Amino acid sequence: MRVAVFQSRTGIDPAENGRSIVKAIAEAKSGGADMVFTPEMSGLLDQNRKRAAAHLRDEAHDQVLAEVCASAAEHGIWVDLGSLALTGGADGRLVNRGFVIDDNGKVRARYDKIHLFDVDLPTGESWRESAAYAPGERTVLAVTPWAKVGLSICYDMRFPDLYRALSNAGAEILSVPAAFTVPTGKAHWHVLLRARAIEAGAFVIAAAQSGEHEDGRATYGHSLVVDPWGEVLLDMGEETGIGFADLDMARLADVRVRVPALNNRRPIGSVEVST
Repeated sequence: MRVAVFQSRTGIDPAENGRSIVKAIAEAKSGGADMVFTPEMSGLLDQNRKRAAAHLRDEAHDQVLAEVCASAAEHGIWVDLGSLALTGGADGRLVNRGFVIDDNGKVRARYDKIHLFDVDLPTGESWRESAAYAPGERTVLAVTPWAKVGLSICYDMRFPDLYRALSNAGAEILSVPAAFTVPTGKAHWHVLLRARAIEAGAFVIAAAQSGEHEDGRATYGHSLVVDPWGEVLLDMGEETGIGFADLDMARLADVRVRVPALNNRRPIGSVEVST
């Protein structure tokens, strides 16, 4: 299986962002890819919520999703559209939703980000992703002609129970689209993604945002493809564009035989606390 990874610097104009994704899909196909992966928030990245609100739509009316579906059909390629901000979440909130689209332009799977970043810092800063977004409730496995793909988004990568559930369900590839900050990226990006690959005995594909964005934020980049042994097959650094990696599914079978952790797993019950 040949995969393409689109590392982008998504801006505040969905029309322009959509054109960039469509161009990337064409480049992925011309490079021989079977499937292309895009980052979290591929359609719009804008921390000014008032300005962003003018562009937000529900799934049925999102122009970027429509364009990506049409492009997938035109070029005959599968697309993992990392995520879009969409209206229609619980309590009037948004959803952060990823899609797997087949080579006929049909949505085959959709996943809403489960884990949301809510934090109160010692500095007094407070971040509440849950104020704007409703959390997802379902783990999702997408079946493609080459492999079963477990879906997740960005902050999810810090919660191994999600990937345990996905690998127990048969995931052979874990998709982790992201818009990671630079400080946390430098500290945790590579080690967390390599750990997820090793734990699950699966390939990890993490398409990322990169660079200084129009809304003022900076993202880490370094889109990765990691094999089941934890070896990095692709690291795109900080430049935007398309990268390619070839996944040898026999490698996955070999690793799982050598380290049969999935077969050796046991249910974990309550914790006994000694006093």
